[in-house]
Amino acid sequence: MAPSKIPKKPGDRIKTDRRDARKLARLLRSGDLTAVWVPGEEQEAMRDLARARNDFKIQERKARQQLSAFMLRHGHSWPKGKTRWTKGHFEWMETRKFPHEWQYVVLQGYIRAVNAAEKRVADITAEMSMALPHWSMAPVVYSLMAFRGIDMVSAMGLLAELGDLTRFDSPKQLMGFLGLVPSIHASGPTKREGEITKTGNSRARRLLVEAAWAYRHPARMTAHLRRKAKNASEEAREISWKAQKRLCGRYRSLVYSGKNKNQTTVAVARELSGFIWDVTRVEMARFETPAR
Repeated sequence: MAPSKIPKKPGDRIKTDRRDARKLARLLRSGDLTAVWVPGEEQEAMRDLARARNDFKIQERKARQQLSAFMLRHGHSWPKGKTRWTKGHFEWMETRKFPHEWQYVVLQGYIRAVNAAEKRVADITAEMSMALPHWSMAPVVYSLMAFRGIDMVSAMGLLAELGDLTRFDSPKQLMGFLGLVPSIHASGPTKREGEITKTGNSRARRLLVEAAWAYRHPARMTAHLRRKAKNASEEAREISWKAQKRLCGRYRSLVYSGKNKNQTTVAVARELSGFIWDVTRVEMARFETPAR
């Protein structure tokens, strides 16, 4: 813990290593210090890979937004309901008419920027796929893919950010670490719950919330889910199906009771983290030495 984080009395302007050591010793004895998990080299390397893919995805999204804005400025709108960024979509853009010839140069520049961004995303995704079998957390990744809304990229991203989830003694600890629990303001007999705390790892929290949107549909075991879960353990498949039935029903009941859809999705993400913790605990129990 850095010296700047050590509590000190108002007006106490004397700082020495000896005084800091004494304060730390007293805090440790009283149990006021919390152990911090430090990722190893392998974990850091996988985190770099997952974060690079996220950065490239942001660049791709920005390039697409710029191209779409250019087309809309000149009155060219892709028909609603049709899939965007397909071969047909690009061919349609290249056949549009513009009043000046240099605007065709601009169009090609935007299209090439989108193609380059898409290639970067595809390349880094392929690298993640090749790196996965060599990662010590690979069995957990395969089992997390059994969950609805979680694919290889999101599973690797979650575990790259959070590491071994069994270091949390309970799902509630993980939920609190992710900042998915509501803040509480209590004074005397009055108790009021506010927005979620949003503490901890924001990348992992975003991945969970994105996955939670998949539970707005009725629970069912599709062919896509079976393909994703082909390398998952039997226990993971059972837990994921239990989670799907629970979370789909939870989403429906909260929406019907009048809850905002965004708030409902966050509530589903909170419960989803508990099921993920359970699967990780089951998978890590298969190893004599937990991967860190």
